[in-house]
Amino acid sequence: MGAQRKGASRVSEDSEELARVSLQAVLLADSFTTKFRPITLERPKVLLPLVNVPMINYALSWLESAGVEEVFVFCCANSKQVIDYLENSEWVSLPDFAVTTIESHNSISAGDALRLIYERNVIHGDFVLITGDTISNMPLTQALQEHKDRKKKDSNAVMTMVVKRSKPSPITHQSRLGTDELFMAIDHNSKQLLYYEDRADDSKGIIHLDKSLLMDNPSISLHNDLQDCYIDICSPEVLSLFTDNFDYQHLRRHFVKGLLLDDIMGYKIYTHEICSSYAARIDNYRSYDTVSKDIIQRWTYPLVPDVKFFGNSAYKLERQGMYRASEILQARSAQVGPFTVIGDNSKIGDNTKITNSIIGQGCSIGSNVTIEGSYIWDNVTIEDGCKLSHAIVCDGVIIKSGAELEPGVILSFKVVVGDQFIVPSYSKVSLFQQPINQDSDDELEYADNSSGIVEFADTTDKSNNELMSKSLEMQGLPASELGNGGIGHVWSICEGSVEEEWRHSVAPIPADRLEKILQKATDDELELTRDANVLPTSGELKSDSNVSDGDDNEDSRDDSIHFEKEVEATFLRGVHENIKVDNVILEVNSLRLSYNKVAADCAGALFYSLMKFALDSPHGSSSELLQNTTNIITKWKKLLKYYLTDMDEEIEVILKFEEMCLESAKEFTPHFTKILCHLYDQEIIQEDAILRWDDEKKEADDSDKLFVKQAEKFIEWLRVASEEEDDEEEE
Repeated sequence: MGAQRKGASRVSEDSEELARVSLQAVLLADSFTTKFRPITLERPKVLLPLVNVPMINYALSWLESAGVEEVFVFCCANSKQVIDYLENSEWVSLPDFAVTTIESHNSISAGDALRLIYERNVIHGDFVLITGDTISNMPLTQALQEHKDRKKKDSNAVMTMVVKRSKPSPITHQSRLGTDELFMAIDHNSKQLLYYEDRADDSKGIIHLDKSLLMDNPSISLHNDLQDCYIDICSPEVLSLFTDNFDYQHLRRHFVKGLLLDDIMGYKIYTHEICSSYAARIDNYRSYDTVSKDIIQRWTYPLVPDVKFFGNSAYKLERQGMYRASEILQARSAQVGPFTVIGDNSKIGDNTKITNSIIGQGCSIGSNVTIEGSYIWDNVTIEDGCKLSHAIVCDGVIIKSGAELEPGVILSFKVVVGDQFIVPSYSKVSLFQQPINQDSDDELEYADNSSGIVEFADTTDKSNNELMSKSLEMQGLPASELGNGGIGHVWSICEGSVEEEWRHSVAPIPADRLEKILQKATDDELELTRDANVLPTSGELKSDSNVSDGDDNEDSRDDSIHFEKEVEATFLRGVHENIKVDNVILEVNSLRLSYNKVAADCAGALFYSLMKFALDSPHGSSSELLQNTTNIITKWKKLLKYYLTDMDEEIEVILKFEEMCLESAKEFTPHFTKILCHLYDQEIIQEDAILRWDDEKKEADDSDKLFVKQAEKFIEWLRVASEEEDDEEEE
């Protein structure tokens, strides 16, 4: 893999223009939210490791290289840890980049934080507003210039929000970051934001727009395919608006929606869409998983493990996205798979297998251990024979021999899992007791209580495990609950929160859950069709006037292109994240419903995706390309065969292959017959389909018979074999 992805841009690009003015930024160091409990009871969210680097370093590195000169870091809960970290870091010694902390224990929301910053009178012009869990490499020049130009023409243009294309899952209706499907209405010409809703009604995804919105804005565009990056360029008036309106607590739910509904003051919010750059906010465990994978796959370049930036140690990039630190000890028989990071001073024992995971510094991993899709932080001990699947394991945890972590498990700091113990899916384990009254993220956006501090009886200062076990028994939790020698509290999942656990987990959504959601979506669609057939199932708004056949054909072609791209993205996600075939099938089925396609369309799109993946995989010669292709077809034949239920689908695959060889992937042309034979050998394409394809080509022009002629001997062999079988049956 190259040092930089195509289309990615260096963060420092275009910062020369910004250097002419002193650009300031406000960074809200979100101390913790209930979504990251129990981890954030002990460490602020912005200091949690993201690919072995504290989150806040990504945000500050981006701001510094994008031309920002002064950053005010607002700290609330666990503020001492954030302040101590920054004061002892390299950030305080940079000559042209000032980092100043503002501390408050009384602020309970982003609104309170911004009101306090207004009182301090430290912001003197336009500023960038982000949270400390924001990761980006976008240049700020263009967005900032657009904001300034609009402000000159209209003093009421007070904010520019950065957005990015990201279509939500048609099954779960959440983005790849685990956030709810977001609906935005934007003026197509001016880019003014007119409507913002991140929570659709329970009425099956239906949203309600005011008629005046449509009448006053003839070029309105309604989107559910935009991601809010939570990067805002603000005029100073934003701070005064928070001060004038004490009911503004949340940045989006109160401030943004409040301005959109206020037709008296006339303040306006605009959008700036980024295309090749990266921007995302880590809002839950699923977005933590997604952004970590994006970093490893280099979408965030130059903020990647093998490039030195503030707060990280440079790693060596090896084949298939594997990163290794210089000082590691790995047994010869251990297997480290693709898209994996191994930190300094970590040890890996015999016959251990690690795939799609991040290992921190100073970890000791025993023999015969399996780790898949997991995040192992610093100084973790995993003894022999353990199995970890899609879990987060914090600093200092000990997992004793033979223990197993099922998908979605969170082990907070210094927890001990006993011998042979199986931690059930989505369990959260901590040395802290589960709080009786938990504040909801629906109520607070920034901090979790008025003091910013939650008081718990911390039992981490005991001198040995025996004392800890006795302490746990006195608190009502038997030590045996975590197995022999286990230490920690298993938090119960609150009633009604089960769905939130698997939606926001680092683990892939279980197949049975997807099936239920898909079935419900199908039932709802049928019900809507029965109730009213005014709107098409896609939700697209169409005029009552007749549309020409040409327009219909154009729309159909566009739909087919989008469908194939969506299927390809789904397949690649399955490859890179090691998703089970059954789950990929569910995703493709949801796309099939969404785009109103048939099985043949799915078969053709999937075959295209497999072949393109083979073509994009590293190969030094034509023979290596052929070997790659046959290996990939063999591995994914179950996925392809699912959509080949009859001869028509099989012929569609052959036609798609012909089309690729003639147009988009001519490298396959000399191998057409060999690959066709392999599809036959793997029982993906049956002989009847191949012979029917040959028959249909008999009346075609010679130019359309290129591949029939190339496969002539193979086809003749099939015909002879078929005739012999017929003769035997007659006898």
